[in-house]
Amino acid sequence: MAKNVLLVDDSSTMRKIISRSLRQAGLDFGEIYEAGDGQEALVMLEKEAIDIVLSDINMPNMNGIEFLREKNNRPGIKDIPVFMISTETGDDIIGEAKSLGAIGALKKPFTPDKVNEVLGPLM
Repeated sequence: MAKNVLLVDDSSTMRKIISRSLRQAGLDFGEIYEAGDGQEALVMLEKEAIDIVLSDINMPNMNGIEFLREKNNRPGIKDIPVFMISTETGDDIIGEAKSLGAIGALKKPFTPDKVNEVLGPLM
């Protein structure tokens, strides 16, 4: 069954690159939704049927770590899986993200093959 994906990144260009990589990787997905930061992502999660979130870490207004914290406090959306996609993949920041429920991380830049390898089992 195709999964609806939410891309959370403050760069519209990066959201387009991730979206294109999902398509090129041949993954089975339904709708692709977009949000420019954690605050927009929370609104989108409350109103759309999202199955998985792909989120950047460094964003204005509400970054990826703050987004995970806030999402965990909302019963209706707290169980939606989040996968981090970021230039920051140090053990400290990814460890913090995982302690807040992130199910994994992918370092930017990436190839469609890497997207398929990492995200394929989740889709």
